[in-house]
Amino acid sequence: MNTNTKPNILLMLADDMNYNTIGCFGCPVDNISPNLDRLASEGIRFDNAHVTIAVCQPSRQCLLTGLYPHHNGALGFDPIREDVTTLTEILRKHGYYNGIIGKVEHCQPEYKFAWDFCDDVFNPQNGNGRSPYIYGRDSAEFFRRAKESGKPFFLMANSHDPHRPFAGSDDELTRFYGYHTYASRYYRPEEAWVPGFLPDLPDVRKELAQYYSSCHRCDETMGNVLKSLDEAGQADNTLIIFMSDNGMAFPFSKANCYLNSTKTPLIARWPGHFKAGEWNRKDYISGIDYTPTILEALGLEGELKTDGCSYLSLLLGEEQENRDTVFTQFNTTHAKDSFPMRCIQSRHFGYIFNAWANGERLYKNESKSGLTYKAMKAAGETDSKVAERVRFFDYRCREEFYDFTKDPNALYNLINDPVYREQIGKFRADLLKSMEETKDPVLPAYRKFVFGD
Repeated sequence: MNTNTKPNILLMLADDMNYNTIGCFGCPVDNISPNLDRLASEGIRFDNAHVTIAVCQPSRQCLLTGLYPHHNGALGFDPIREDVTTLTEILRKHGYYNGIIGKVEHCQPEYKFAWDFCDDVFNPQNGNGRSPYIYGRDSAEFFRRAKESGKPFFLMANSHDPHRPFAGSDDELTRFYGYHTYASRYYRPEEAWVPGFLPDLPDVRKELAQYYSSCHRCDETMGNVLKSLDEAGQADNTLIIFMSDNGMAFPFSKANCYLNSTKTPLIARWPGHFKAGEWNRKDYISGIDYTPTILEALGLEGELKTDGCSYLSLLLGEEQENRDTVFTQFNTTHAKDSFPMRCIQSRHFGYIFNAWANGERLYKNESKSGLTYKAMKAAGETDSKVAERVRFFDYRCREEFYDFTKDPNALYNLINDPVYREQIGKFRADLLKSMEETKDPVLPAYRKFVFGD
C-alpha cells in the first residue's frame, strides 16, 4: 500500500513542439490540443518560459541538472559529467521512485539519472514512440509499481512527437522501414496555420499539416498519461509540469537561439497549491530553473547547487524580481558540427551573438532536409525576399538584434540601425555579464569581437 504523503512529480515533455502550437497559447488549428488546453485551465501557463538550449538531449539534461551545458559537460549530444548530480539522484536519496518513458537515450549516462523504471518506446512494436495507447498503458504500469513500492514518484514522460518524421510524411517510409505511423487525425494543408517566421508556400503548408498531425497525436499521448494518473488516484497529489524540449524542427526554430527556438509552452498544475486558469504573461523562466523549482517544492532546496533559480513562488501566484530577461545558448548539432550562439531576450528585444558566423561558413541542421527549406530555396529563385531569408539562415552574421514589439517574428535584423544603438549597447553589456558570471567558454570570442579585448 502506498502510504506516501510527499507530492509526486510528473514532467511531461513534447519533442520539438513550438510554443504557439497549443490552442491555449494561440494556435488557431482546429482541435489541436484539447487535453493540454484542459490541463492549462486547471493550472497555470507561462507566456515567457524558455528552455536553455534548443536541441533534444542537452535541453533535457539542463532540465534535470539545473546547470548550463558547459557546466554539466553536455554541450551537445554528450553524456553529462560523472561528477554532476542530477535531480533524480537527489529524489532517490529522499525515497522517490523514479521513472522515464521515451527518449531514454537523451539522459546519459543512464545510471546518473537513477531510474527505477526505464521504458524505451522507440521501436516498431511500441509505435516508435508515437503511440498514445502505449504511453497510457506504460504510465499505468509505472503508477502501479510506484504504488506497490510505497514511495512517492517522479515520472518523466517524453513523447517522441512531433519530432521528425512527421505523421503521414514520405520521410516516415524511409525511417520506419516502409511504414507510416497511425494518427487519429491528419490535417490537410489548407487547415495548417503558417507561423509568421515562415513563408506561406504550398510545400510549407504540406509539411506543417504533417507537423500538426503529429502535434495532435502528442496531445493525445499526454492525455493518456493524465488519464492513467487519474485512474491511479494520484492526480490530486501530483505536481505536473508540461513543456517542449525546444521549438519545431523548421528553419529559424530548433537548434538556434531565436524566439521560436527556445520559447516553450509551459503549463503547471498542482491541485490545492496552484490556482486554476492562471496565465503569467510577464515573468521569464529558463530550463535551468526546473530542478531548483522541484527541489523547493519538496523542501529540498539546499540539496543541490545549480545555475538556475526556483520559480515556485511564481507558480504560487507571488512576485519575483529579476525575471525580465532570459539567457539561452546553442553549441553543437547531432553531427558534432559546432555553431556556438548566445542570446538574451526580453519582452521587447532579442540579441544574438553567432560566434561561428564569418560570411562563408554554412549552417547545417536537420530542418534543411525537410519540405519547408527546400520550398524556400526553390521560391528564392524568383522571389528576392525569400532568397535573402534563405541566405541569412545559411550564413547569418555575427550579431542580430530584433524589436519584438514591431517585428514579433524576428524577420528584420536591426543590429546596424542607429535608432537602436542604446538598446543594443545594453544588451551587449547584459550578455557579457551573463557570460562572465557563468564562465562561458565563448566569452573570449565575444569579448574580442564586440569590445576589441
